Amino acid sequence: MPLSPLLDRYDHVLLDLDGCVYVGEAPTRRAPEAVAELRAAGKGLMFLTNDARRSPEEYVRKLWSLGLRASLEEIVTVGAVIQYVLADDRPGMATYVIGSPAIFRHVSDSGQRIVNGTPQVAEAELVVIASHDELQFSELEDATRAVLGGAEMLAAGRDRTYPTDDGIAPATGAVVAALEYATERSARSVGKPAPEMFNAALDRLGPGRALMVGDRLDSDLAGAAAAGLDAAVVLTGVSSRIQAEAANDPTPVAVASDLHALLIGS
Repeated sequence: MPLSPLLDRYDHVLLDLDGCVYVGEAPTRRAPEAVAELRAAGKGLMFLTNDARRSPEEYVRKLWSLGLRASLEEIVTVGAVIQYVLADDRPGMATYVIGSPAIFRHVSDSGQRIVNGTPQVAEAELVVIASHDELQFSELEDATRAVLGGAEMLAAGRDRTYPTDDGIAPATGAVVAALEYATERSARSVGKPAPEMFNAALDRLGPGRALMVGDRLDSDLAGAAAAGLDAAVVLTGVSSRIQAEAANDPTPVAVASDLHALLIGS
């Protein structure tokens, strides 16, 4: 089945995961077929996500379980971006982590000293923030005290929500907002729309023109524009058709009901 003429302009495609390739534990309509056609056409592929709950290896397994081929080299998670940024900053910082086990691993592998559960929590130099399913109010308390004591904040993103099988759920941006409000301090975010994730994907892909496909105007569309990329919006996540078609500065190159409709045209 031939790809849409839209894809003639691009050598590579960057695909957002939540709300684009899948919602919760199910692929969007005929997404596996659409991704297979991209591969058959020789397009370079990268999968991007601001969802910090899983490791890159876990995302590979999830995609395979949904019928989508993927390799570890094709996955760029915000956790991996956090690890890269921290390893490039000041290794050995006393760090308080809000996040899943995957985020703890990324922070530890970056060379930081995690102080969760120790008497040094209030003396943390850095607080890493990533929403996770077991979030406790006590984590917000510890993080607030650390930031008021001088710690910097590094966030996995500012997405307010993400789509699930049961409907819309609060994302990392909601946790960041709570901590910024409590401390009157600002966090640095490295998830989309910040450039770090796009740069990591483009570095792996190499030369060629790339298209970003996602469901969010504030992270996928705006982030792609900031990275100098065209972007298309699908309507299987959080953005409505009215919102997507009204978007300007940047304006999407296409709006489609889902990934298959965008890439295949049906």
